[in-house]
Amino acid sequence: MATKENDQIIKENNCETKMCLPCVLEAFTSIFATGRISNKCCGELVVLGKVCHKALVKRTLKNPLFKDLSPATIIVKSIQTWNNFLALIDSPSLSA
Repeated sequence: MATKENDQIIKENNCETKMCLPCVLEAFTSIFATGRISNKCCGELVVLGKVCHKALVKRTLKNPLFKDLSPATIIVKSIQTWNNFLALIDSPSLSA
């Protein structure tokens, strides 16, 4: 049922069309592996919105390719990544 809910959220909010593919890959790598995300992609993720961000992460965790990952760890990392993006967007150095 959670997968259907996430799929519905993603569809209703057009989540899959709000970020360019290179930024999707950067965000994915920063959450599911170890990677950095550029300021440009950080901005795209914030525009994507928290609802889409959470639904996409949860849907990805349902993929059998990621069965060995700890969902709790990924959710925590996802929240940390989101908060880091917001802090970066609010940073005075980006508004210059």
